[in-house]
Amino acid sequence: MATMKGNPIFSFFFFFFFLNEFSYSQTDTIQLGQELKQGMQLFSASGIFRLGFVQLGPSNFSYLGIWYNTRDNENPVWVANRGDAILDDSGALGLDQYGNLKITQNARDPITLYSAQASVNSSAVLLDSGNFALRESSPDGSVNRVLWQSFDRPTDTLLPKMKLGFDRVTGVNRSLTSWRSVDSPALGSFTLGLDPIVTDEVMVIWWRGVKYWGSGTWRGGCFDSLGDEFCNDYKYNFSYVSNENESYFSYLVSKEVTIFPRLTLSPDGEIRGYGMDFMFTGVSCIGSSSDSKPSLRFGCVEQELPSCRGSSSRDSFESKVGAMSRDGFRFNGNENLTMVDCREKCLKNCSCVAYAYADDNNGTGCEIWTKESSFTEINLATLREIHILESGVRMWWIWLMILVGGTATFPLLLSSLYVMWKKCKARSNIQRMTQDLLLQELGKARKRHKDGTTSNELHMFGFESISTATKGFSAENKLGEGGFGPVYRGQFVDGREVAIKRLSRSSGQGLVEFKNEALLIAKLQHTNLVRLLGFCIQREERILIYEYMPNKSLDFFLFDDYRKNLLTWEKRFSIIGGIAQGLVYLHKYSRLKVIHRDLKASNILLDKDMNPKISDFGMARIFGLNVSEVNTNRVVGTYGYMSPEYALNGIVSEKTDVFSFGIILLEIITGKKNNSTRYGSEEPLNLIGYAWHLWKEVRGFELLDPALVEYNEYNVTEVLNCIHIGLLCVQDHAADRPTVQDVVSMLSNDTTLLPSPKQPAFFISKIHKEGVEVSAKKSDKCSVNEITTSVMEAR
Repeated sequence: MATMKGNPIFSFFFFFFFLNEFSYSQTDTIQLGQELKQGMQLFSASGIFRLGFVQLGPSNFSYLGIWYNTRDNENPVWVANRGDAILDDSGALGLDQYGNLKITQNARDPITLYSAQASVNSSAVLLDSGNFALRESSPDGSVNRVLWQSFDRPTDTLLPKMKLGFDRVTGVNRSLTSWRSVDSPALGSFTLGLDPIVTDEVMVIWWRGVKYWGSGTWRGGCFDSLGDEFCNDYKYNFSYVSNENESYFSYLVSKEVTIFPRLTLSPDGEIRGYGMDFMFTGVSCIGSSSDSKPSLRFGCVEQELPSCRGSSSRDSFESKVGAMSRDGFRFNGNENLTMVDCREKCLKNCSCVAYAYADDNNGTGCEIWTKESSFTEINLATLREIHILESGVRMWWIWLMILVGGTATFPLLLSSLYVMWKKCKARSNIQRMTQDLLLQELGKARKRHKDGTTSNELHMFGFESISTATKGFSAENKLGEGGFGPVYRGQFVDGREVAIKRLSRSSGQGLVEFKNEALLIAKLQHTNLVRLLGFCIQREERILIYEYMPNKSLDFFLFDDYRKNLLTWEKRFSIIGGIAQGLVYLHKYSRLKVIHRDLKASNILLDKDMNPKISDFGMARIFGLNVSEVNTNRVVGTYGYMSPEYALNGIVSEKTDVFSFGIILLEIITGKKNNSTRYGSEEPLNLIGYAWHLWKEVRGFELLDPALVEYNEYNVTEVLNCIHIGLLCVQDHAADRPTVQDVVSMLSNDTTLLPSPKQPAFFISKIHKEGVEVSAKKSDKCSVNEITTSVMEAR
């Protein structure tokens, strides 16, 4: 790099060449009020790096990135908007008059990289190190301070002189996160960073939060587990620094390395180093589909597999082009699964014999097939690349052995088949009777007028019309998957869009949940409750049809680092009020007194205007109008949102929902899940405990989501009032919590003097690799996870 910078002949030739190749801005700097539009580029002073917009992969989406300035179509070393692609060619990077460094685009909100008070001497410059920095200059032209820099927000690549680790003064934690796939820079499954807890395992790769690889201790200029490729390569000079101000890993390269050095965390969890005229792999914990030998060296952690898988089955997949005999199971697209995740999903499912991208065009999603599916190998460009488990493709040998052995016991086999047929026939009769009773009960929800006509609180839909509306329940129409079964987007011939909830035939609890939800919601009508339009009971199908919510659920926005920016404080406060109004209706003003029992962010749907609607009443409990609480022997719902008296003793009341509402309120304020983050070290706290800790120290405002603080668009009084209300709602004793009517009053009048909250429940959290465990102050019986158990109880 020094050679390039010091050679004016090279620089002249470099810029002359690219003047004919690209339309670009002949500068390395963006000043206040300037914009860099698509088709324009910045070049660092010596022409080593360039910055601009480019399309990645087969899609038409574009990204703002930094590249080594070569003619090769290599991936960028940094991407600004990796999770928020620009859908057209309208993207522009600008530094406006207010000091905001942001990417603007047509018909969508801008993507803000930095927001602060303007300085007349601010400018954004692309440096020869590959760092893109927003700097404030002194009157004499020297750099006064760096306001923001890309080196503090790395994507998947570590460049020379970059730091990977913690800055204890500024609070910056620099880590690498892999791409979703080779064509998609969206967040992938793997993260590389310094371990904040374990001192003898300095650098760690996490696979979706679980430790996957460890570097070992730092010895003699290298880590124990990095391997000979790294440690013995004289061209790379690695360093590790740890003191009271910072801890970080970095590296330099010798002058011999002239071909664009970088260390990259690949989508399949490898650390790949590039230098001179070769590429080496320093860490590889899972072999590729063509590699039958797992590379469990260099600190790799063996992943647990079920006993049905042999020790050699981790990499015993063979990649082939062809088609499967039937559709497989497609995972929810919101899970953002990579191919490494998909392989693991298949291996941990004993029935799985193959996996592939759900969308082979852009390399996203995950689809797996079970033993009932067969593969046909056809080498055509239009067919899919499918990874076949070698043990799976040889299943015909097993069936042959069974057939040969079965000839000796044919009479016994025949009698067994007869018994099975009798049982299936009896089960079919019971199912038909149950379906008739359901149809009779649901039919009572239809109003009959004096003239003999009927109008529908619930409309009865035919299966064919629903199948047509969902394009045969196609994967592209699938919105998600729950314990009840899959949910699809549908559009009827008259143009109406609906959400269609299809009971999974394997759901043991879906039948009673179906009846409970259909009968209950038919009687509830409120602007903040999702509206049930009808049902279908035909063949063996049981389907519910709802109004369509185009913005999905609250958690889709709230817990995503990019989408949460769409939730301004004004919108969040409106959502809080809407949820409260819906609960008031359920508890007080509806024809039935209803306790929801499973109130959480994923059950709050958002319409086109981002108005909240409470959904999923499969677990709701109907109370008599004069009944305040009841005891139940079976606890249902989602741990982490349950009140202590309900989780531990089965006591259900209005205050059960109030507690859940308090959790949601705190999540909306912070943008974090109650049990997804650990706060503190000596006594790890969940979100409730952390809020209580800050409140006691009069630091409650620190809970506010940094995304809101960055934009400086919030009402301080409303924020503090909501935190206060949230802590009142999650108090340990139900009697201390306000009613929902009280909550609505508190939200609408921030001048009311509120009582001081008492210590909340379940505030000590312990996180482990598969989920989150909670230890209550008074009991250790409650474990926390994201599982929802649906049970309808008779009264």
